[in-house]
Amino acid sequence: MEMTSYWRCRQTSLAWGHRTLLMGVINVTPDSFSDGGLFFEPRQAISHASRLWEEGADILDVGGASSRPGAEPVPVAEEIRRVLPVVEELAGRSGCVVSVDTVSYEVAARCLDAGASIINDISGLQQDPRLARLAAEAKAGLILMHMRGDPRTMQSLTDYGDLEGEIHWFFERQVAYALAEGVQPDQIVLDPGIGFSKTAEQNLLILKHLDRIRLEGYPLLIGVSRKSFIGKITGAEPRGRLMGTAGAVAASVLNGADCVRVHDVGLLRDTVAVADAIRRAVPNGIAKGR
Repeated sequence: MEMTSYWRCRQTSLAWGHRTLLMGVINVTPDSFSDGGLFFEPRQAISHASRLWEEGADILDVGGASSRPGAEPVPVAEEIRRVLPVVEELAGRSGCVVSVDTVSYEVAARCLDAGASIINDISGLQQDPRLARLAAEAKAGLILMHMRGDPRTMQSLTDYGDLEGEIHWFFERQVAYALAEGVQPDQIVLDPGIGFSKTAEQNLLILKHLDRIRLEGYPLLIGVSRKSFIGKITGAEPRGRLMGTAGAVAASVLNGADCVRVHDVGLLRDTVAVADAIRRAVPNGIAKGR
């Protein structure tokens, strides 16, 4: 049986060890790969986020800059304009845990001031290392993701001598930097970056061998929702990848994911609950669902 530990995210603590957490995706962008433009206006994004929360999301991850392959950077002022009204509204609701998906110190700082609890940095402190000190000072949760390059260049940087070894080494290096900047171990979550500077085959190998990349003591977040490797297997377009996503989510949970980041919280909640029950099954008992 797994021991319960906690993810410290400012005034909030999220428990690890008894079930896999669900992070709901809110893309306040015109060009995200799967739902670009659907929730671009604050009112639409807030309504969508409210639905995800009601469906059982533990965390709402708000992003204002697409990270799809080939995406161009968004000016900081525009990214703030997109996400700040959404973060302010959601963070003001009792019990709502808000994450900001950004690589920008300025965007993260404004969102923390507005009540966000978590910084989700897809560059893993490579683009703006100041995010570590910001997280330390705010006592915010900090997600560090593995990626080479940036969205414009990442899919040309998929040649690895030792894929799992490099991701593990990256985690060791970036965690050490964060700790040196004052971040506490219980603030940090790691993400291997499915779909970021990896081929479809490499994504599958990472999901199969999460144990090989795990850094002892640090939870793993996995984001497979609607990703292109699912489309390569099934032939489906992004919004038609629900069942493929469910398969990848179940595999992630069974192989040790502590949190999964998904677009369709309500439709995947039971998938996570059943996979959790199998993963955590004990003799003479059944693991309780969500």
